Amino acid sequence: MKHFFKALLSLSTIALLHSCAEKQETENIILVKNPLKIDRSFETVEVDTRKLNLNIDDSLQYFQILNLKTKDTLTSQFVDEDGDGTIDLLLFQPPMESLSEKKFKVIKTATLRKKDTINRCFSRFVPERTDDYAWENNKVAFRTYGPTARKMVEDNIKGGTLSSGIDAWLKKVEYPIIDKWYEKTVTGKGSYHEDTGEGLDNYHVGASRGVGGTALKKDSTYLSNTNFDSWKTITNGPIRTSFVLTYKAVDSSGQKFSEEKHISLDYGSNLSKFKILVDKVDTLSVGVTLHENQGETTTSKKEGWVSYWEPHEGSELGTGIVAPGNTLLGFDKYVTSRKDLSNLYAHLKTRNNEVVYYAGFSWKESGEFTTKEAWENYLTSFSEKINSPLSVEVIAEK
Repeated sequence: MKHFFKALLSLSTIALLHSCAEKQETENIILVKNPLKIDRSFETVEVDTRKLNLNIDDSLQYFQILNLKTKDTLTSQFVDEDGDGTIDLLLFQPPMESLSEKKFKVIKTATLRKKDTINRCFSRFVPERTDDYAWENNKVAFRTYGPTARKMVEDNIKGGTLSSGIDAWLKKVEYPIIDKWYEKTVTGKGSYHEDTGEGLDNYHVGASRGVGGTALKKDSTYLSNTNFDSWKTITNGPIRTSFVLTYKAVDSSGQKFSEEKHISLDYGSNLSKFKILVDKVDTLSVGVTLHENQGETTTSKKEGWVSYWEPHEGSELGTGIVAPGNTLLGFDKYVTSRKDLSNLYAHLKTRNNEVVYYAGFSWKESGEFTTKEAWENYLTSFSEKINSPLSVEVIAEK
């Protein structure tokens, strides 16, 4: 009997060790699938970190994404999206061939991959130039204007700006330029209005919608907010920059129109993503300025985009808006003699007090999209991808 219990204990121990070994060998795998018959790159995969069971500490820069087949590591970024001190999202951009699927896992390395720490996607509040908020990636740069710039206009002080429009900074280099351009302008050592090889700001916004500014249609006119009132940077990094701008309500015929804009820009994209939170608004209008109305407008309700291709300071420029799903309700080429108020509008349906769209541009001098047709093909492809996104699943494998 004594030998029997010893044997039983031994078997139990072996079973327990085997069970522990099984648990240790089980790991969370990130399965990514491309449902389209096209190769895809520079599309961001978002993974909820709670599903990965990571022991995340203060050395996040040492975590890497490993392609299980090729054993290559990919650039990645962790994001605390809600600002509660806990990491919410893991971001990376896997190249995906047509109708392919790939497996990845998170590993912790002993050495830091330097390219993962570079803020290729960057945004910040700019108090030294009144109070802009500016953002950029390797393709494009933007800015918009804050409350000090508004008050300067109200107080008749030179240098103010009264606008919630989105300004385009026409860069033609892949490295960051925001800090450099502001510094040379503020210090008087140069001006971002002059092209010294990197590009320049010669895009006029004024009171227009610029590249993706919002408005509320009232009868035959459009109501828009002025400058943002507060800002909050969420993240900067190699994959994404994101931030939040809030706008006080403006009142028109008893209807108040307030906004909270969640804006992000990912690496490799010409379009910023806008998530606009509104209250008691069924349809929000989003516009691109027509300037002197010398360009060509194109719209596609089926594919959910609007485009404006125009001559610009001796070159050419394409601007556009892309809306996902069936949220694009219609268009309006609104032309008026009032300065800066001619815009091509896309009317977007709100869902649960929220509107999502993408807006951006391409400058011919950057060498990427040099014709109207190439720019519109990009918008069509962008629309197809956001409506058939890469699927992401966290699975447990041994």
